[in-house]
Amino acid sequence: MRRELHAEWTKLRTVPGPGLLLLGVVVATVAVSGVAAGVMDCAAAGCGLDAVRVSLFGVQAGQALVALLAVAVVCGEYGTGMVATTLAAMPRRTVTLAAKATLVTGLTLGAGVPAVLGSLLAGRLLLPGGGFTPEHGYPPLSLADAATLRAAAGSVLYLGLVALLATGVAVAVRDQVAACGAVLGLLHLFPIVVLMVRDEDLQRILWQLSPVNAGLAVQATTDLASMPVGPWAGLGVVACWAAAALVGGGLLLRLRDA
Repeated sequence: MRRELHAEWTKLRTVPGPGLLLLGVVVATVAVSGVAAGVMDCAAAGCGLDAVRVSLFGVQAGQALVALLAVAVVCGEYGTGMVATTLAAMPRRTVTLAAKATLVTGLTLGAGVPAVLGSLLAGRLLLPGGGFTPEHGYPPLSLADAATLRAAAGSVLYLGLVALLATGVAVAVRDQVAACGAVLGLLHLFPIVVLMVRDEDLQRILWQLSPVNAGLAVQATTDLASMPVGPWAGLGVVACWAAAALVGGGLLLRLRDA
C-alpha cells in the first residue's frame, strides 16, 4: 500500500483545501469549547454539570469539518473526473480506498490532538470564572485524572472514526453535496430526531444507535451508571458505523465503473 499512500499524499498536499479544513478543525473545536466553558455557570456545590464534557463541547463543531475534509478528499476526484486516472494508475481499488482512508484519518487524528488539548486548556482557564471551583467540587482539569485522560483520548479517536465514516459514505455516494448532506444529517440531525421521540424505550434504543450520542459518551466523567451506553461501548458504536460505511463503499467501488 506504500505506492497508494504516496500517491494520495501527493494529491492531498498539492491542493489548499484540506490544509485549511484541518486548521479549521482545531480553531473551531477550541473556539466553541471556549465559548461553552465561558458561558456555563455553577453557582453552588453539586450543580450537576460535567466540567470535562463542557470543555470538550467544541468537538461537535470540529466533527463537521472533519466530515467535510473526508468528503472533499474523496468526491473532489469524482467532480473533476480525475478518479478515472487514479484508478487506472492504481487498479487495486480496495487498497486505494484503504490508503485514502488511512491518510484522512491520520491527518484528522493529528489535528484532533491539539484541538482537544486546546479545548481542555480553555476549560481549565475559563470554567473557574463560572463557579467550577474546588469549593464547588470541581478541581482544575488535568490529564493526570484518569477520567479526563480517557475523555480526551476518546474524543480524538471519535474524530478519527468520523473521518472513516465520512470517507465510506463519500465513496458510496460519490457526489460531494449529497455525501455532505448524508454525513452531516447523520451527525447533527439524528440526535435531534432522537430527542423528538416520545417513547422512552425507543428513545433509549435510538440514543444507543446514534453515532454522535453514543460516541460522545466517551467524554462523560460523571453519572456513568445512568447513561444508556458506556464510554468505550459508545465509541464502539461509532466504529461499527464507520466499518459499515467503509465496507459498503468499498464494495460499490469494486462493482461500479469509475
